[in-house]
Amino acid sequence: MPDVVYENDNIFAKILRGEIPSVRVYEDDEVVAIMDVMPQAPGHVLVIPRAPSRNLLDADPEVLAKTMPVVQKLAKAVKRAFEADGVFIAQFNEPAAGQTVFHLHFHIIPRMDGADLKRHSDSMEDAEILQAHADRIKAAL
Repeated sequence: MPDVVYENDNIFAKILRGEIPSVRVYEDDEVVAIMDVMPQAPGHVLVIPRAPSRNLLDADPEVLAKTMPVVQKLAKAVKRAFEADGVFIAQFNEPAAGQTVFHLHFHIIPRMDGADLKRHSDSMEDAEILQAHADRIKAAL
């Protein structure tokens, strides 16, 4: 398989540049965390490094070293904010593994015992609900 090049017009690159709106939960010089607009559960957050890479396979190890503590920090806040029984963290690499947006990102999804996850592509959540969920997570940070 030939090397695949990072495409700078993916939706997360556009969000990072401010070309597409998002409900931001956290940001620093290296990472942005936003509410997923098609959440699989209330509180579904995406952690996105600012540095361009398709996925984990081509990411700079220094970027990963700066991103993972933020993933952990947000996972703890999401768990607290939604009084979840657990937290599911997912990261997909290439289409065969389920990746659909080709900019490295991590899903943080609060889980409740016995509750099924919604399909990721069912429908877009109302912006007011996403903002309320973001506010709960920010308060838990």
